Amino acid sequence: MSWIQKLQETYDRCAGQPQFVSAPLMPIDHAEQQVHIEITLGGSGEFSSAAVISKETTFIPATEESAGRTSAPVPHGLADKLEYVAPNVDGSTLQNGEESAEQDSSTNVKRQPKPKKEKEPPHTLYLNQLRRWVASEPDPHVEAVLRYVEGGTILKDLLKQKILHADASGHLLTQWTGTGHSPPIFTVLSATAGQRNQLAAVVRWRVELRDPQGDARLWLNPGVQQSWRRFVAKQANKVSFCMVTGEQHSLAFNHPKRIRHGADGAKLISTNDRTGFTFRGRFAIPEHAYGIGSSTTQKVHNALRWLLARQGYKNGDQAIVAWAVSGKPIPRVIADSHEIEEEARVEALAESAEDPQSRVVPEQLKEDAGQLSAMQLNNMIRGYRAKLTDREDIVVMALDSATLGRMAVTYYRELQASEFLERIQSWHEHTAWPQNMGKDRRFVGAPAPGDIAEAAYGRRVDEKMKKATVERLLPCIIDGRPIPLDIVESCTLRTAQRTGLKRSKGGYEEEFEYCLGVTCAIVRGRRREERYLMSLDETRTTRDYLYGRLLAIADSIEGLALWVSGESRDTNAAQLMRRFADSPFTTWRILELTLRPYITRLRSSRAPALTIREHLLDDVMGLFRVDVQGVSEFTDNSKLSGEFLLGFHNQRAALMPKKPNKDAVVNQPESNLKEEGEL
Repeated sequence: MSWIQKLQETYDRCAGQPQFVSAPLMPIDHAEQQVHIEITLGGSGEFSSAAVISKETTFIPATEESAGRTSAPVPHGLADKLEYVAPNVDGSTLQNGEESAEQDSSTNVKRQPKPKKEKEPPHTLYLNQLRRWVASEPDPHVEAVLRYVEGGTILKDLLKQKILHADASGHLLTQWTGTGHSPPIFTVLSATAGQRNQLAAVVRWRVELRDPQGDARLWLNPGVQQSWRRFVAKQANKVSFCMVTGEQHSLAFNHPKRIRHGADGAKLISTNDRTGFTFRGRFAIPEHAYGIGSSTTQKVHNALRWLLARQGYKNGDQAIVAWAVSGKPIPRVIADSHEIEEEARVEALAESAEDPQSRVVPEQLKEDAGQLSAMQLNNMIRGYRAKLTDREDIVVMALDSATLGRMAVTYYRELQASEFLERIQSWHEHTAWPQNMGKDRRFVGAPAPGDIAEAAYGRRVDEKMKKATVERLLPCIIDGRPIPLDIVESCTLRTAQRTGLKRSKGGYEEEFEYCLGVTCAIVRGRRREERYLMSLDETRTTRDYLYGRLLAIADSIEGLALWVSGESRDTNAAQLMRRFADSPFTTWRILELTLRPYITRLRSSRAPALTIREHLLDDVMGLFRVDVQGVSEFTDNSKLSGEFLLGFHNQRAALMPKKPNKDAVVNQPESNLKEEGEL
């Protein structure tokens, strides 16, 4: 129940605040609905004009029953479908907006089989509720709508204004068969089996009074909203104990849905199971097991829906969101370092709070990506700390659904702001590495959990596998747990399968570079105690790191020779990378023998560049540790860990020029060896 209390508190603190005016929280006793038609009325209820709206989402007055309606007719408060608002459309044909007495087999309005028990048509339900509202809580805007609806001319007016379209017999069209472009109403309505039901168009109202009283747009008029809330409160019959607030409230029996998106039918709270074992055997009625007030559950679900739309991460049915209960901005949990930095910069610029000097990079840091990224991260976290108090509540919540109707909270944590920011900073510091996500996404920092899942299992990873991976990585970010070893090994194996990864049209190893950066980041993040540098560490003497350096040097030597001779094939180091990772000692013997012809070729054409690499080979070979019996770790043929990729990446980067040409290919040594060969 803690998550419910936090969401309710978030709603109470954020609703109506000026900083959220562009994306406000939904009012109580309202529902979110896509609107298709806007009708403007005069103060006496006379028709003025109408226009088609391009699927604009609107907050409309609704009851608990109408917000969760399915097939049974239950009217909304004001804005609703034409089948509710207009008369004589239930099970009948149309003739200029009036009921036709004759049956026509070509009618486009689908007829429902007559139920055994006669029920009131949707229009009658809508009209009666509107009358009760006006009688209970009078409002001039609502009274104008009531007068117009009672007149029964809405279909005639919309046909005259060419908002709706009918055939020669007066039947509303379900598809456009005329010449030219389709009318706007057929563009905004969703099709079912190629047919569009014009009676499914949702209407909202604008009332222009002679003496204006608030906004003429009724969906934004506070007076109309308050009038509707008072009317709904008067309709409540049963008042009982709300387990969230501890007060007497009208309890909710039909909790909201559409949490993650407009078509989402899964619910977090449901009390309609009277045949299973949800409460039987422990409680007599559902309310004894769980009772929550109607206004409380609306606040909770409205706040959650709002947070997911503003700052949530969605992957299929999975949704993850982190927020400050006060509504203040915090860094996103499921995002890479570059995205978080950009969001923080936009936030600072919007508030005009960014110090221009904070964006000036010191000269001594321009050549060191590690120190520069750490400085930028510290500045970003410092900006968030300035807005949040240390003891402010931060909540991290993950949702998922196994069925279409039920949703569950799969992860939940409450932290103080100081603790949350410390863990976010720790994750982005320890898993930082130069990332190459594509042509326009290159940065130094931590990859996003979704990127890690794609690096481990491929760009076309199954949705369930991606969701499971992101969910497993969430505790690593928030709780500081180690990155799962199987994910690290999967990334390492895919990266080592270098020749099997996708390339761009120009031969650039796009996917290899992507996987290499991500894998190095998570290897560094899992083994924090090793304190790996993001630049070449010539003092590190671990076996796996040194073997990675050897592979990079061999790749560089052969790559230079191929570039000199104009060949564009893969090097032997690239082709044998996977085998090298499994059996480094025996594979190195093969690589060393294949290097001889290329060394001979380079000795006459690129001697200075070759000398640099030969000296590096000798230096690295001499760094392998020797035990007391005189056996070098170099002869150990056991499988390499992901650490060898760090050595490979750092050594390869060290062999590249400090300032490569803009058109240079990042992973091709040939692009920069011309300068080295001419030393």
